[in-house]
Amino acid sequence: MNSISNAKRAEVLTAALPYIRQYYGKTVVVKYGGNAMTSETLKEQVMEDLVLLRLVGVRVVLVHGGGPDVSEMMTKLGKKPEFVDGLRVTDRETVDIVQMVLAGKINKTLVNLLEMKGGHAIGLSGMDGRMIEAKRKDERLGYVGEITAVNIAPLKDLIERGYIPVVSTLGCDGEGNTYNINGDTAAAAIAGALGAERLIMMTDIAGILRDRDDPSTLIPEITVAEAETLKKEGIVSGGMIPKVECCIDAIRRGVKKVIIMDGRVPHSILMELLTDEGAGTLVRGGEET
Repeated sequence: MNSISNAKRAEVLTAALPYIRQYYGKTVVVKYGGNAMTSETLKEQVMEDLVLLRLVGVRVVLVHGGGPDVSEMMTKLGKKPEFVDGLRVTDRETVDIVQMVLAGKINKTLVNLLEMKGGHAIGLSGMDGRMIEAKRKDERLGYVGEITAVNIAPLKDLIERGYIPVVSTLGCDGEGNTYNINGDTAAAAIAGALGAERLIMMTDIAGILRDRDDPSTLIPEITVAEAETLKKEGIVSGGMIPKVECCIDAIRRGVKKVIIMDGRVPHSILMELLTDEGAGTLVRGGEET
């Protein structure tokens, strides 16, 4: 950045003005997947993007995962991670590990990074204020939760006070049980409840590819109907299916647009929101031309 002239810096800032105006006062929910947290440098750049957005008037909520860290901790404690249909089998001991890693280590690390970058952040889990209420999704999965209700009052309070809420995706029920909630599913539900302008899903892939082995086949924009067609055609397959389904769910819950992007690309959030270049695959409802 030091090599850029002052005139160029001014040009960059003024070019971003129309986009800042577009998102000023609007809510943007960012789902930061554990697979995108590939280095401390990248993690810091993501936090810089979020702080900048908050400082220019965008209401930011960060929802995070942490699957790789959970698996690592389970292995250290002598438990073998098991998955069914892409979801972690979560017995009572495992849900304690999930809570320790997500609501503890990862959540507080992200909060600290945001504060170090000049932001104001508060970490909470879906259990705080009963933000995410859930029930058991499937007996085979143990304490994996299906969301039954989202209470956004705690988030709205923090946003109004100028904080960036950092949410770990745990849920609870009226009997005191804790549930492991899929991060993409939780982010879609939270974004919908908040009436977010945009949901950004950061992962370790470029977006939806027509040929998953060829990055040049990235599909830049699709409607919900087109996404359903791509699923039927098998272009959206494997681990991309639940991500696309969460995008569709978010749109149907009232989110204006959803983007799937590669969180390993430096400052991809700013490229998506504050330039006309964009990043990843945009999913929208289909009413727009």
